[in-house]
Amino acid sequence: MPKYMLIMRGTDETNAAMMANIGEAMAATRRFIEEMVKAGVLLAAEGLDDPGRGVVVDFSGEAPLVTDGPYGETKELFGGYFLLDVASKQEAVEWAKRVPAVPGSKIEVRRVAGSEEVPQDNERIVKERAGRESNGQI
Repeated sequence: MPKYMLIMRGTDETNAAMMANIGEAMAATRRFIEEMVKAGVLLAAEGLDDPGRGVVVDFSGEAPLVTDGPYGETKELFGGYFLLDVASKQEAVEWAKRVPAVPGSKIEVRRVAGSEEVPQDNERIVKERAGRESNGQI
């Protein structure tokens, strides 16, 4: 079955609204996760730390430039994700509609490309696979 990522996107305002009722938001999220576990579709779910504790590595110039967060020009922030193993994009969309999100938030639904979509004879892929095999990761 294909995998889909439900990407939680918010703004400073939606993040503040969620934090104002964090206990209720966390309880609703736990219930939602339990529903996905019972349905057998949840592969992973994680939330991200405050963007003020992150950095951006920008490759616009000759050398990468590292900038500490928060990011003043950002309109939306990636706040976390749910990774689902479902039969179709429509099923992923139906789960996304049930995410306990605050008004103004968005959930982006993206299919996760499978390894069969990347040429396996690519030199970089061959080296990466060999490295993982030598470390016992495969």
